[in-house]
Amino acid sequence: MTKEFIEGNKIFLETDFERKKDRYMTLVESQHPTVLWIGCSDSRVNPERITHSRAGELFTHRNIGNIVPTHDWNFATVLEYAVKHLKVKKIVICGHSDCGALKALDADMKDDSYIPMWINSAKEAQIRVDARLPEQPTTPEEMAARKREIEIENVRLQIEHLKTYPLVSEAERKGTVAVHGLYYDLKSGVLTEIA
Repeated sequence: MTKEFIEGNKIFLETDFERKKDRYMTLVESQHPTVLWIGCSDSRVNPERITHSRAGELFTHRNIGNIVPTHDWNFATVLEYAVKHLKVKKIVICGHSDCGALKALDADMKDDSYIPMWINSAKEAQIRVDARLPEQPTTPEEMAARKREIEIENVRLQIEHLKTYPLVSEAERKGTVAVHGLYYDLKSGVLTEIA
């Protein structure tokens, strides 16, 4: 497997790094991303690829379900560094279609130790969507629509979690940071803003 990475790196060096050497050399000294991107660890949703961003533009934090935990040192450290030291102007939370973490909200995960605890931070999104539905979905189309609504509602919920961090609420109040929600559709490749 590592041979594939080394070979891929050779292609990167030839097709990108050498052609844009000046750009990469500026990144050797420092980084100046303008966006903190909070996304899912899903291998199909690469933030730089789906946004056509260059190296150094996105400061990323990825985890299962694009969760913004309210009591997690790893996340809090990334957030603090992005806002206070990198001085990002935007924070984006990006959800996506076919999210396994959110499918797991309906699954029996009794054999797993960590996943159920982690995705519990998204449970409220499922509760909100189910409360809005007139009846339990039964057709494949209705179930797919419910799943999509949960994925979108989870982005909204995680934005709420993000705004509980005093450093985010203060930066928003001062106008130095704007928070956005996005949703990526795997079938169409389209990225849309969530209101």
